[in-house]
Amino acid sequence: MSAGPLLAAAEVAPGFPILNALIFVPVVGALVVALLPRNRPDLARPLGTLFAAIGGALALALAWQFDTANPGFQFESTVSWIPALGISWKVGIDGISLWLVVLTSVIVPIVLAGVDPHHDPKPYTAWLLLLQAGSVGAFVALDLFLFFVMFEVVLVPMYLLIAGWGYEGRRYAATKFFIYTMAGSALLLVAIVATAVLGKPDSGITFDIQTLAEGQHLTENAARWCFVAFALAFLVKVPVVPLHTWLPDAHTEAPTAGSVVLAAVLLKLGTYGLLRFGLYLFPEASHWAAPVLVTVGVVGVIWGAITAAMQRDLKRLVAYSSVAHMGFIVLGIFAFTTQAVGGGVILMVNHGISTGALFLLVGMLYERRHTRQIDELAGIQSAAPVYAGVFTLMMLSSVGVPGLNGFVGEFLILIGSFETRRWWTVVAATGVILAALYLLWAYQRVFHGPPAAADRTTADLRRGELATLAPFVIAVVALGVYPKPLLNAVEPASDKLLAHFAQHSGFELPAPDDPVEVRASSEHSDAEHPDAPHDEDRH
Repeated sequence: MSAGPLLAAAEVAPGFPILNALIFVPVVGALVVALLPRNRPDLARPLGTLFAAIGGALALALAWQFDTANPGFQFESTVSWIPALGISWKVGIDGISLWLVVLTSVIVPIVLAGVDPHHDPKPYTAWLLLLQAGSVGAFVALDLFLFFVMFEVVLVPMYLLIAGWGYEGRRYAATKFFIYTMAGSALLLVAIVATAVLGKPDSGITFDIQTLAEGQHLTENAARWCFVAFALAFLVKVPVVPLHTWLPDAHTEAPTAGSVVLAAVLLKLGTYGLLRFGLYLFPEASHWAAPVLVTVGVVGVIWGAITAAMQRDLKRLVAYSSVAHMGFIVLGIFAFTTQAVGGGVILMVNHGISTGALFLLVGMLYERRHTRQIDELAGIQSAAPVYAGVFTLMMLSSVGVPGLNGFVGEFLILIGSFETRRWWTVVAATGVILAALYLLWAYQRVFHGPPAAADRTTADLRRGELATLAPFVIAVVALGVYPKPLLNAVEPASDKLLAHFAQHSGFELPAPDDPVEVRASSEHSDAEHPDAPHDEDRH
């Protein structure tokens, strides 16, 4: 079925609660799959793929109808949930969350259709559908309690996918993943309750993030403590150095579909949380903590790149590359410029595409050779030229070669961050060079040179695998050549968020004609230049 009729159907029903449908369609799919008769496990993946694909079609319809000129939240839906505590089921979407929802809703049906779990397809399919529902719910939640519920929902399916369908060290990796993320979640729950109780408006306690953000009733110290707890929870999920050690183990031992969803979607919950809840709810605290956070981000860029170059396992190398890319996003978020923040959001999406495809490709190679050790592979290109070509494209996208999607976000982050975080940006830029080093070196060892006997018989990509990889190839090229659809949605929302941040933090946003020497805050500027005009005077 083509997307056209689905998009048209969505347009004629403007009151349709499309965000709720994006959450509940996969949940219904998971229940249907779980209730299948035991003697029909063969129906699990086709049915699960159908429900996941319906979610993907709804997400594309959402993107089609999204008003890029409106920087606020759209398609909002609110239902009172626990009125005594001010908790509601409130969902909405803006340009920052739009493409993350689309990415999530499109990735899951692709991996469900294209990756064979080899055993127990019923629970495998159900857990992936719950991952889809929880991730979308976290990206659209506008209530802190609802966000926490969705943030936690994704932990159990991912734990069970790693432990049940992973490789030899799967139980250790799954337990480590769960302990790290649950520790962060404990901090997050305490901070959410504190924010709602201490920051309540005159109308009473509320978990509505819009009400809390606009009211700004927390004292400075309370806001900073709450921000630290939020930030630690999200930094574990990102993850950043030194909270990253769960990630390589989880990626290495997870099944292919688990690695793809973990890289493409779950890591973005951390960076999205820093942006949505850090800058929006705690602007002054975000400004206060920014030097530490950009330092952590830049350390992650360099550490991840150097560590990736030392890996002998190809999948582990790709996992460490994610640490480096996430560091770039953290730098962009806390540079506080439209280009850097927008670039960070775009890099979240593009990293999900290119790294998700790399994990798929590594999984396909393992199915053929039953090893991921770089020193046991050689000359794959001569036996599987199409596979090598697709791998090259995704590798170059991950490096950030101009003309491919990975370049767009990294370039915007470096340009935007240079205005406010000059020396951090100079150091982070070396991460691009290091990325080229470790990826090209790994490619040379695996794909070039004389093939061993086992490598000579490596099968090339089959039709089904080409169909699975085709959306990634199209997205890498299309968004590299024409990123305007992403930029049109992201930029207005980023501008609005930064205007809110500047209003409540004292940070003076750099104007287009300002010199690179940007003042840290309006108070500092006024002290040194008492006659200097404020932004309001300039306009």
